Amino acid sequence: MIELSKLSREDEAARERLVARAPGMIARTRDWSAINTGSWNLQGLRTLAPLILDAFSGLEADVRTERGDPFESVTDNGETAEAETGDVLRISARPGAPVQVVMSGHYDTVFPPGTFETIRDLQDGRLNGPGLADMKGGLNVMLEALLAFEAGPLKDRLGYQIVITPDEEIGNFASSRALTEAARSGAHIGMTYEPCMDNGAMAGGRKGSAVFDIVLHGKAAHAGRAKEEGRSAIEAAAELVLGLEGLNGQRDGVTVNVGSIDGGCAVNIVPDLAIVRFGARAPDAAAAAWTTQQVQRLFERATARDGIHGHLHGSFYRPPKPRNSAQQALFDAVRSTGEAIGLSLEFADTGGVCEGNNIFAAGVPNVDTLGVMGGRIHSSDEYVVLDSFAERATLSALILNRLADGRIDGAGIKAMMGA
Repeated sequence: MIELSKLSREDEAARERLVARAPGMIARTRDWSAINTGSWNLQGLRTLAPLILDAFSGLEADVRTERGDPFESVTDNGETAEAETGDVLRISARPGAPVQVVMSGHYDTVFPPGTFETIRDLQDGRLNGPGLADMKGGLNVMLEALLAFEAGPLKDRLGYQIVITPDEEIGNFASSRALTEAARSGAHIGMTYEPCMDNGAMAGGRKGSAVFDIVLHGKAAHAGRAKEEGRSAIEAAAELVLGLEGLNGQRDGVTVNVGSIDGGCAVNIVPDLAIVRFGARAPDAAAAAWTTQQVQRLFERATARDGIHGHLHGSFYRPPKPRNSAQQALFDAVRSTGEAIGLSLEFADTGGVCEGNNIFAAGVPNVDTLGVMGGRIHSSDEYVVLDSFAERATLSALILNRLADGRIDGAGIKAMMGA
């Protein structure tokens, strides 16, 4: 058997092809990033989706769109409303092959129309622009790695399900079902194309993430004539916020952050509405359960105040993705594969979350930072390292080759999930 740190004939062919195709990858990424696809920009999402599908139609695969599931959100007046975003893109090939992979990525960004829309060449081997790294570059790395793999002789041994989502940056609420469905269709390994770190490191364990909205209702009254008749929702919210922020430091790895308090109006009116929006991170299932219990306790304390009632909305929408034996075995295989092309890969645990959390929760070990190298994502300083396109596409193509020829035992790694 060939060692993972050595290149096979198929590996060499894939690497040569991907080096030659790097300029095209970069050009296509620039074209896609020039289209604003903020998560709520339906027009932009609907403009880019067919371009992505057209590019992926070069694969030997079935390519289709699927409407995302509607989901609830809390409006500024404290009511719940149904929301939706763009289409989920689904690509599938060879479901009967002995090795199965689930692959994922997203085509939305965090940038609304009219905010960050300019692409600049920084003249140092980097481009600056919205979504270049996170993650339109990653989608192109995924595509080109698959095209290189399918050009080789091993393609019939590996099938895949790809889910490309329009809502990763707002939580995958519309696409979580599609991700779970694809992961549970027999996948042995998951591959997700978030950017790696700006030093080339990849994500190891990930915390779970929750988003909560607590709506508190009080009683309005004239603040001068009848202050005592009112019941201030903002006063109740203030106490709640102190309690929520006080959870920090109480349990290892758990963080809570109140992002905003909405409500109230004129200073001569006792405010009858307050909305507290906050997020939480937890390193494992037990910590997530503890955090949820504490949030519920604080909510019940707030609504036990005289004249205050309300509702709690939200949950840990992305469960934790801790390291386990399956994850570590996969990381070790990817690290050894990287050595074959001169990469020294490190896996660092992070508080960030992504679609890899969803795939892990569905029972599939996965590596989720296979995209381009870049940095300062979610800001107008976002950049991508141009040399990383060929490098990271080659890494993915080699992983696919090794899964297909058995050098990476996908079924064996997945079997460790219960260990």
